[in-house]
Amino acid sequence: MTAQPEHHDVVVPPMRTLAELRHALGIWGLPGDLQSFERELADTDLDDLTRVREITQAYRHRVMLRCDPQAMAALMRSTQDVAFELGQKVAERQGR
Repeated sequence: MTAQPEHHDVVVPPMRTLAELRHALGIWGLPGDLQSFERELADTDLDDLTRVREITQAYRHRVMLRCDPQAMAALMRSTQDVAFELGQKVAERQGR
């Protein structure tokens, strides 16, 4: 199991079972996430546990991002804002 980043003051709903994940996607997911999750599972051979795990982890991660205000703020940044910040960091490194 990989280490998960620490999320301070972030309340994440339980997602230990498929039923809990479905419930969390219904509340915290983006529009269409629950339907996409169900479609991906339906299209997957349930004996392919690696693929089932990949799907569930991807959708759990989506819910975790939606529950984290810092992650959502980062996702909402404009391309211009990010490009400006990267340009400043590059300029700082070149000035060293």
